[in-house]
Amino acid sequence: MREPLIFRMLSALDARARLGVAAFLAVALGLVPVLHLALPPESAFHVSTYAITLLGKIMCYAIVALAMDLIWGYGGILSLGHGIFFALGGYAFGMYLMRQIGRDGSYQSDLPDFMVFLDWKKLPWYWTGSDSFLWVALLVVVVPALVAFVFGYFAFRSRIKGVYFSIITQALTYAAMLLFFRNETGFGGNNGFTDFKRVLGYSITSSETRLVLFGVTAGVLALTFVFARWLVASKFGRVLTAIRDAESRVMFIGYDPLWFKLFIWTLSAVLCGIAGALYVPQVGIINPSEMSVANSIEIAIWVAVGGRGTLIGPIVGAFVVNLAKSWFTVSFPEYWLFFLGLLFIVVTLLLPQGLVGLWHTLRRAKGART
Repeated sequence: MREPLIFRMLSALDARARLGVAAFLAVALGLVPVLHLALPPESAFHVSTYAITLLGKIMCYAIVALAMDLIWGYGGILSLGHGIFFALGGYAFGMYLMRQIGRDGSYQSDLPDFMVFLDWKKLPWYWTGSDSFLWVALLVVVVPALVAFVFGYFAFRSRIKGVYFSIITQALTYAAMLLFFRNETGFGGNNGFTDFKRVLGYSITSSETRLVLFGVTAGVLALTFVFARWLVASKFGRVLTAIRDAESRVMFIGYDPLWFKLFIWTLSAVLCGIAGALYVPQVGIINPSEMSVANSIEIAIWVAVGGRGTLIGPIVGAFVVNLAKSWFTVSFPEYWLFFLGLLFIVVTLLLPQGLVGLWHTLRRAKGART
């Protein structure tokens, strides 16, 4: 009898990785809630609601970075349009959150406020079932997967790769952004969705709900990391890495790269959609700017800074870059983009393996001296 998948995934981790995952979950699910709820706000160890929201948002970004590492670090597929899948998941769950507002909106209507303002008389057909959590949870997975599968099938079948693939992913997300900016699409136009009230009947602004969302995001991030480590260590992962390094040789020995690349591409899109669905209730807004080309390029920067092809590197990169962004945009808002560009140049020229690669190099050098 085969052991459950979760045990097989855990077996792909070494002792240090298991300890790291356990420590992360202990802090996120145990220590942070205690420091937030048990300590008064004036305490130096109190974790504020702002900090919980910020860390929850960055963990969503870390899931996206992991998804990017699977296709870029292990598949050699650089996407500069992954923001579209993140936003699609966010919009799908945002539809549910907008329906949960009910008559508590400004216009006290069964329709979302932006539809009342634009003189819509009824919900569009694609909003059908959006008041059901289970249906929307299915949409969060299916919509990004369907878009990725169709796009990836024609792109990979045509053997488009390298910079050409990156360019058409940029074109895809830019076209989607322009589409969602239009008011007649039924997704709120340039304002998007906001002013959420409840999720599953609970107030979305309460400390308890914030902590639950934070904990769920931490759990999904940990599970995504464990699953990704198991996947890249499997036979599929080895074939995928071989396709990255020498696609023509893999075809020569009898493998069809199309389905391997299509599977990892679609899986990456699904992970981005789940991250987007977790992001929206914590941040409180979703609009077409999440599909901007600049946001998608930032995803690649997180992976490059942390170290692509390492899995832990993208998580580190997402935290480092976004914590720096949070500080820079408050202290020196006009210099943030210059700092981001400088960071990418430095990493590209001096740290091609990212921060994790630098850490491994320093450890090897220390071991050699010892």
